[in-house]
Amino acid sequence: MVHVLSSRILLRPTDPERSRAFYGEQLGLAVHREFGTGPERGTVYFLGGGFLEVSGRADAAPSPALKLWLQVADVAAAHTELAAAGVEVRRPPVREPWGLVEMWIADPDGTEIVLVEVPADHPLRYRPGI
Repeated sequence: MVHVLSSRILLRPTDPERSRAFYGEQLGLAVHREFGTGPERGTVYFLGGGFLEVSGRADAAPSPALKLWLQVADVAAAHTELAAAGVEVRRPPVREPWGLVEMWIADPDGTEIVLVEVPADHPLRYRPGI
């Protein structure tokens, strides 16, 4: 059995400075660590139980199949904060048929980010009888 100690998402943006401004300033993710020098230096952000590393440079945007799913405590509050920070909201918060509240945004390279709130009565959090 593999015993995972940590997890990380690695992004190679087309414009590292623009992506660091988005994740660090607009989304307000806290920096775990930084490494290297120059415009392609690495920045690792906290993502709750994992990390997001933005480092290096890519010639093209990531595949549209790549999506980030970030759970937040209050999607409505996140919507207000991110809109005030100039983040384009592709879809405002909506309670989905499966019970989660989702809002969609994207990073500067178009990587779709789904901000998700798990309501207190959702089966992911609420298990009657336990």
